[in-house]
Amino acid sequence: MGSVYQARSLGLGQKEYGGVMTLNYIKLDEGQIAKALEAVDGWAIVGQKLSKTFSFSTYKDGVVFASAVAYLSDKLNHHPDLYVGYAKVTVSVDTHDVGGLSPYDFELARRIDSL
Repeated sequence: MGSVYQARSLGLGQKEYGGVMTLNYIKLDEGQIAKALEAVDGWAIVGQKLSKTFSFSTYKDGVVFASAVAYLSDKLNHHPDLYVGYAKVTVSVDTHDVGGLSPYDFELARRIDSL
């Protein structure tokens, strides 16, 4: 996925995205959110959260995907809301600590998309 937000390590667990943002707990403004949305295909702002619905051929496949998302989330220590329906999983995330969206939300979306 060729994107202006290809991450490069800054050390100390932070990453820089195209010189625009680092992976830390800061609240993004509307301009930063709009730019970051360009780098995550199919994700949208629903309410105040970054959200995407994934479709699967079976219920079991959706549950397996939700478990994989949980594993990724634990690795990043950033946990989304998951809604598991029949052959669909909706992932919604925001950063409670900043009262909005942070670079962590978009990094989690990028990692989920890599599954």
